[in-house]
Amino acid sequence: MFFSHFAKAELTIDITQGNVQPLPVAITDFYSQTEAASIVGQKIADVVRADLERSGLFKPIDPRAFLEKSNDINAIPVFANWRKIDAQGLSIGYVEALPDGQIRVQFRLYDVFAEQYLIGQELTAQPTNWRRVAHKVADAIYKRLTGEEGYFDTRIVYVSESGPANRRVKRLAIMDQDGARHQFLTNGENLVLTPRFSPSQQEITYLSYFNKKPRVYLLNIDTNQQEVLGEFPGMTFAPRFSPSGNQVIMSMAENGNSDIYIMDLRTRAIKRLTRHPGIDTAPSFSPDGTQITFESDRGGRQQLYVMNSDGSNPRRISFGRGNYGTPVWSPRGDLIAFTKLTGGKFSIGVMRTDGSQERILTEGFHNEGPSWAPNGRVLVFFRQIPGKTEAIQDKVRLWSIDLTGYNEQEVLTPRDGSDPAWSPLILD
Repeated sequence: MFFSHFAKAELTIDITQGNVQPLPVAITDFYSQTEAASIVGQKIADVVRADLERSGLFKPIDPRAFLEKSNDINAIPVFANWRKIDAQGLSIGYVEALPDGQIRVQFRLYDVFAEQYLIGQELTAQPTNWRRVAHKVADAIYKRLTGEEGYFDTRIVYVSESGPANRRVKRLAIMDQDGARHQFLTNGENLVLTPRFSPSQQEITYLSYFNKKPRVYLLNIDTNQQEVLGEFPGMTFAPRFSPSGNQVIMSMAENGNSDIYIMDLRTRAIKRLTRHPGIDTAPSFSPDGTQITFESDRGGRQQLYVMNSDGSNPRRISFGRGNYGTPVWSPRGDLIAFTKLTGGKFSIGVMRTDGSQERILTEGFHNEGPSWAPNGRVLVFFRQIPGKTEAIQDKVRLWSIDLTGYNEQEVLTPRDGSDPAWSPLILD
């Protein structure tokens, strides 16, 4: 897969501004010379439109409004036809069936008002991988028009929940970030909690209770190879990976007191990082690996702290009303996401790594467990929705929200879902 050359243009979106007006874009169906490939091309275009619309930054125009039908990827569009329907960006695509059974997909992106070519891409893949091709095209458009990396060619792993409140069945499940290609990774025989993705590969850790004891597993999503990291009495959160993926950081209770530890995955050697009578838990590395954020009640109530990666120089960074927990460092390194409990409401928020500029993105009855998209612009979390009567139990659903706080959407799952974790971009 490769990218063609770029050209300069004025058509951009400033995604740092709140309540951005979505950019009208025309995404044509990816045409082909054969009927079978044309069907694939239409599916690709549908997914590209859906990805861009779900970001909240783009408004795909209904194809029924198009005045021009593209049937030549190399032809210059008649830009006047696209200006008449208020399209500011235009994407034209083509699908070709190759003799070896693969498909070749091309697309071109244009600035309609400047009448300028912006970017082109060509990808070769198996026909069954058409959905990933679509996500890659959407990522390319997103990056060219926002200046930020896309996040559509990613997956979300989470805990799928079903059954009555007193006998919940919790299974590990995975899906594309848009909810497609859903599958279960565990059978539900043992309780599973808090899956965490490696930042460097498609690998997760998760916590499972085996014979009523917390056991940590390491699972490769692509190969389905699984190994046991160990049994850790008193552990309530699965470990998080270091940026290199060679270590995991965790909290463990010893003699009733919880502290932060780090394990080398190559040697299985464990090192203790904190020694404090308070409860230290939920650690998360900075993307450069030099610092760690965690939650602790060492100051009297649950607050957020940052320390050096060797455990030195711990300092408190949260000072607002309420209790703070589940801190997660942004992949960009600029923010820390958290859960906050104030006045009986759970909020998802972000703050600078020194604790300044705290912002609440969403609040409600019970919101918890934020996880970052790999571009550091969107968060996924889970929300508990109280049942209307005792006969109708609470629902637990996954939601996403961007840093503006305006684009909040449910991530549809076949059953209840909690503890989401967003994957890094999928590498070929």
